[in-house]
Amino acid sequence: MKFFIDTADVNEIKKAHAMGLVDGVTTNPSLVAKTGRPFEEIIKEIVTIVDGPISAEATSTDTEGMLKEARHLSSIHENIVVKIPLTAEGLQAVTTLHKENIKTNVTLCFSPNQALLAAKAGATYISPFVGRLDDVAHVGMDLIEQILNIYENYEFDTQVLVASIRNPIHVNEAALMGAHVATIPYKVMLQLVKHPLTDVGIQKFLDDWKKVPK
Repeated sequence: MKFFIDTADVNEIKKAHAMGLVDGVTTNPSLVAKTGRPFEEIIKEIVTIVDGPISAEATSTDTEGMLKEARHLSSIHENIVVKIPLTAEGLQAVTTLHKENIKTNVTLCFSPNQALLAAKAGATYISPFVGRLDDVAHVGMDLIEQILNIYENYEFDTQVLVASIRNPIHVNEAALMGAHVATIPYKVMLQLVKHPLTDVGIQKFLDDWKKVPK
């Protein structure tokens, strides 16, 4: 399973990349707004750090606007993947962009039917938001399992990119299910590293090392 980091914070990307945990990056307008920096400036810096798919979101709500933004964003760097919302207008844009060989990440997916439509339209990635489903009393990871089953049934090329990850359990379950990608916030990446028995073991070794004759 590939790890993408879900952030627009360049410092977080650099730290995670140094640990070998970054196969790609996903951003969105909310994450970009937190940085206080211009969007394109951030994207152009990210592509110098990570040699992998970088998702940049189109913010238009009409098909023509999405297409215009997508063509511009994809021209910035070959690794740019354009995020398109899962709407009727978005599916039209994805269909056209697929024909133009522009990679897309169809975002804000909350049902298996939506994921099926995105795959038929030619999406490169589908982004089901598991955490947001959990927030409204649905088991988000059930959706991942359903989408993976549908895609396997029909041998779609679209990759399942598990998004809105809130905790290490989401990552573990995504890996067990065979999801292609998990996009993970930096703080959750750090949580994946931690285990209390590791800390206890390190301290035990250090304490015993002090007893070794010098």
